[in-house]
Amino acid sequence: MNEVAVYNETKENLSYQDIIQKVINKAFEIEQIKNASCSIIFVDNNYIHKLNKEYRGIDRVTDVISFALEDDNQCLVPNQIRLLGDIYISLDKAKEQSQEYGHSLEREICFLAVHGIYHLLGYDHETKEEEKVMFAKQEEVLKEYGINR
Repeated sequence: MNEVAVYNETKENLSYQDIIQKVINKAFEIEQIKNASCSIIFVDNNYIHKLNKEYRGIDRVTDVISFALEDDNQCLVPNQIRLLGDIYISLDKAKEQSQEYGHSLEREICFLAVHGIYHLLGYDHETKEEEKVMFAKQEEVLKEYGINR
């Protein structure tokens, strides 16, 4: 059984917990991930800016940051639930981007959550080929729920 915990650390009402859990579980199903756990934490621009500066050395706001626990295999415990890590999403940035790209806030939040989960699963987009693979996987998950641009 997989576990997806969603936390809202902003002052705003967030009504997307159910769809976020569904799309993350769909990604787990597609990737055949079992007995895994992750957390998705919604924060504001100030909070994610501090995380980005402290942990990535980048002094600006970003939309999503993933902190994977399986990067070095130290957190793997045989026959136990996999603790994949945490995904921080800036609700402020998600709102900005949904308007910029002309789609719903629900679509942007789900995209960022799925993007974060694929980072936790070891995917990246440093090269064009990696980006192509990762973004195709993300779109496959989103299309399962009719979440389109």
